[in-house]
Formats: sequence, C-alpha cells, structure tokens
Amino acid sequence: MTMSPHHCTILPPHVVDAVAKNGTDTEREAAINSASLDRSLVAMRLQAAVVAGGRPAAPATAGLQRSIYDAEHNESLPGTLVRSEGEASNNDVAVDEAYDGLGATYKLYDEAYDRDSIDDEGLPLLATVHFSENYNNAFWNGTQMVFGDGDGELFNRFTISLDVIGHELTHGVTQDEAGLIYLLQPGALNESLSDVFGSLVKQHYLGQTADQADWLIGAGLFTDQVQGVALRSMSAPGTAYDDPVIGKDPQPAKMSDFVHTTRDNGGVHINSGIPNKAFHLTATSLGGHAWERAGRIWYDTMRNSKIRPTTGFRRFARVTVEVAGQLFGAGGTEQKAVQDAWLEVEVLRA
Repeated sequence: MTMSPHHCTILPPHVVDAVAKNGTDTEREAAINSASLDRSLVAMRLQAAVVAGGRPAAPATAGLQRSIYDAEHNESLPGTLVRSEGEASNNDVAVDEAYDGLGATYKLYDEAYDRDSIDDEGLPLLATVHFSENYNNAFWNGTQMVFGDGDGELFNRFTISLDVIGHELTHGVTQDEAGLIYLLQPGALNESLSDVFGSLVKQHYLGQTADQADWLIGAGLFTDQVQGVALRSMSAPGTAYDDPVIGKDPQPAKMSDFVHTTRDNGGVHINSGIPNKAFHLTATSLGGHAWERAGRIWYDTMRNSKIRPTTGFRRFARVTVEVAGQLFGAGGTEQKAVQDAWLEVEVLRA
C-alpha cells in the first residue's frame, strides 16, 4: 500500500489564523511557528512523494503492533522509541494516551468492520509525541501520527482527545479506500469521514450509545482560557466555540449555508459540518451503538466502487442510501433514516 502524500492536521487553518491575529504575544508566536512548521512539513511530504513515489507500508506482523516515539521537542521523525507493543507504561501521559488511542482505533476497525489496521493488511501503527516546541497540532503524514504538546495557554497536549487520534488515523483508511482528494467537497467529505470514525472510536471505547455520545471532535484540547468545548460539534455544527481569541465556529449544518472560500483547500474543515450532521442525524434516529448500523453504512460507502476521488456530497449521499438498502433492506428503517438525514441537511431533495 502507498499512503497519502497529504499532511492532514486536526487544527483548522482558520483557528490558527485567528490566534495569530488576536492572541497574546506568546500565543501568537506559538500559532505562527506551528503554521510555518505545518507548511514546511507539507512541502517535505510532497517532495518525498515525488521523489519516491510514496513510501511502501512497513512489513506487517500479526495483530495490533504499536510503536510510540519521543521527539524530545525536536522536529526529526520518528524520534526515540519509548514504548512498543505489549510493553508497560513509561509514566509519560502523552506516550500512554497515544498508545491507548492507537489501540482503540485499531479495535474499532477490527471488531466492528473486520479491518486489519489502516490498510487492512496489518500496517503497524506508529506515533511520535512531544513534537517540536509548543506545537499546536496533531497530524497524520501518510506514514505515522505526530502530536504536539500545545502551547499550554490555549491548547493542551494533542494526545488528550481520543477522537482526534481516531480522526487522524482514519485519513489513512480513507486514502486507502476512497482516495478522496483533499479539496472542496471531496476534501470536506474526507474530513467528515475522519470525524465520523474518530467519534465512533471514542464511542466504541466507552461503550456509548448514539444518545450517550457527546458528538464532539477535540474535546479537551482547549484550556480553561478558551470559551468552547471542542474543535467541532457533529450534533450542532457552528456551536463548538465562540471565543475572543480563536473566533467563532464557522461550520454550517446545511447546504444553504455552505461556505465558499479559497482558504483551507476550499473550506474542507468548515463544510465538513454538513455531512457530519447527516451522520449524526442518521445515528441518533437509528439509536443503539452508532458503529453498528450508521457506521457500517458509512464504512461500506467509503469502500464502494461508486465513490471516486472527486466525489461530492450528493453522490456520497446517494450511495449511502443505496448501501443502507443493500445492507438492511430496501425501504427499511435504516434506509429511511439515511435519506431523511440527507434531506434535512439539504444535500438531497425530496
């Protein structure tokens, strides 16, 4: 398997821009340095893909295989190996959170969808913690997970949120299965799929039903100084934060509020609120454990041959309706729930 050349970060550019504009000197410096580092990492990743044609997957071994590295606040990857599969905690909370998060993500895909790691071929899961100084982000670089410790003023360590870990690893699953380009509606779908399965990783780990889940992405990332609960809300897009420094959550929940922008690859982190809301509506309408029916429909849709790299919201929605009928019966409760959800967010029309 050849992994994606995309450098997919959890922190949206509009949040970084707001901090760089409105924050204290310390907050602005951390935001600007993080953004500069992100741009450098994108350039290096794309150059590596051109030169090498993408990196092949590491040799697979049976079952879950995790390796956690410590960058020791440097920017060389992967860093020093500090915990391997089956080893005891080294009493570093970031190491333990990364280790557990990789395991929880593997477990969801294995137990719910019979998928063997990110590539379905037993790809070992790698993560680096303590990346750079005051780095405000976490990302999947096509090969491994990388986590910053945050600036301590606006952002906590980026291993703190289990759904963030599931989100970033799912970028690898999406690239392997659907190959959605990271631009405009396909890019927003790419981000939404990561939110969907990131949330399901947390729900599966906690044993929550759809009604019990918080449907938040990035809960815990903000310090107490920020007026917000998370980076995004799948249940109520546009309400996750409203803060003098980081701004107001700009996500729409329906197509009539779709945001047209040239920033953020055409608003991939913003317009993902629309398909996110459709999944939330489907899952809560069906009830029970969201990974069992709603999640199965979305997972099988991601793998469906009708989903192409340039697929937009409408095609994706239509395929979810078809897949729901194939899995659970045409005209059944599941198919109706899916169709009603896409109708409510105005992607499909009656």
